[in-house]
Amino acid sequence: MVTLAEVAQHAGVSPSTVSYVLSGKRSISEPTRRRVERAISELGYHPNAGARALAGKRSHIIALVVPLRTDVYVPIMMEIAISVTMTARSHGYDVLLVTNDEGPDGVRRVAASGLADGVILMDVELDDERIPVLRELGSHAALIGLPADTTGLSCVDHDFATAGALCADHLADLGHRDVAFVGYAPQVYQRHAGYAERTLSGFRERARERGLRILHRPCEGSFESTAGVLGRILDDRPATTGFVVQNEGALGPLLSLLRTSGRIVPEDASVVALCPEPLAEQNSPRLTAVTGPAQDLGRQAVELVLKRIGGATTPEVTLLTPVLTPRESSGPAPLTAAPARRLPAPQTPADVENSHAQPLP
Repeated sequence: MVTLAEVAQHAGVSPSTVSYVLSGKRSISEPTRRRVERAISELGYHPNAGARALAGKRSHIIALVVPLRTDVYVPIMMEIAISVTMTARSHGYDVLLVTNDEGPDGVRRVAASGLADGVILMDVELDDERIPVLRELGSHAALIGLPADTTGLSCVDHDFATAGALCADHLADLGHRDVAFVGYAPQVYQRHAGYAERTLSGFRERARERGLRILHRPCEGSFESTAGVLGRILDDRPATTGFVVQNEGALGPLLSLLRTSGRIVPEDASVVALCPEPLAEQNSPRLTAVTGPAQDLGRQAVELVLKRIGGATTPEVTLLTPVLTPRESSGPAPLTAAPARRLPAPQTPADVENSHAQPLP
């Protein structure tokens, strides 16, 4: 890393002169200033957080830590990232993208170096190992997602527990009694992703209150794995008439496979999705869905970070209210379950492995 002393040597001035150019606290001749600025540019020098604090300056950069995982729905992540970028620009800030594969080390590198005035974390897990780093360094941060312990943090997220409860209520109100929850891939639950855990918890609690018999089956989201999951559901609970799906990749395959199994949607089986509005509208039939605006997550996260940078008090948790929109994929429970045709057995090793996945406790 280039030091202030190296900049001074390159420009042929004293280190104090470089400091004065950076801070603006003393008048420096224009030729000297240009020489120092040229040296800074040529060497790629970046003053650290301490230097900027002494100078009373900020970087006007917000670091956005984004996930690079195969088990996340990329369009939603991109929508949030775009919202963060546009909101930050409206406040005169730029956004630095930091990939999730760096984990706590990436967060420490950005926060400790002073590259950014604040940090926004996405894809938050219940016991997220990046959060202790933020607490240790006292970073100005906002989380898009809820960890198990939100003490001293600023978090914004959709109210996933309520979203799960809305799904259970909707199907119960329509008279369904046997309901299957098709969730994300097993590794999403294994790493305790907050959005998946909270949705399932809210669904289970409300299903218990409403007297529903439920199954939870994780799903990889491919056509073959969805076939394996549906086959197991129908083998285990042939009377299943309601399906809640929190897995964008599985929606299209599930609708097709239900038809193949002899179940017409919504006459024989109802499907409720947790997904973005555009995805709900583009399926046939159009999906009854619980949604929330991803843009609001990005906007509010930026506003929380800026308030913390400015020294203002922020709430620990802000939850955005989900909305259930009934469409063509849900209807009254049939008087008798449709006779099922047997689905083809999974053909790939991944599907065979998935077909033995057990519901989470």
